[in-house]
Amino acid sequence: MKRAIITLLVVLAAAAVIAVLTRNGQPSLSKSRGTVHSPGDTASISFSEYEHNFGTVKAGEKVACVFKFRNIGTAPLVISSAATSCGCTVSKYDTKPVEPGESGTVEVVFDSEGHNGRQSKSITIRSNATRPVVLLRITGEVKMDNNN
Repeated sequence: MKRAIITLLVVLAAAAVIAVLTRNGQPSLSKSRGTVHSPGDTASISFSEYEHNFGTVKAGEKVACVFKFRNIGTAPLVISSAATSCGCTVSKYDTKPVEPGESGTVEVVFDSEGHNGRQSKSITIRSNATRPVVLLRITGEVKMDNNN
């Protein structure tokens, strides 16, 4: 009997700890700002532009652009990856959560070395937003330097 009571108390204590850790469906506190978010809140990402044209660049030149986005949702937005379609393109983004109403950026650098003519590269953004995959695109024309 004593063992059954001790086991019951351990199980109840464990359930209480789990309930506190998960907040049992109650609003949770955002780690970044102390803002209260409800379980039904969702992040939503909106970019100011989805395509950037570099225009004409000289072969071998590196060009960069910054895609600006805003979290128009009601929960923190977290970008998990920004994958590029080619090794000549590199992306950089902040991994910290972006609170509702706040903005962030994705920087993209294109190295035109070894390329010639019309170029189109994509950047696949993955996040916890209601639209979890967003496709960005960079385009431009690479011209060979005729002075060589």
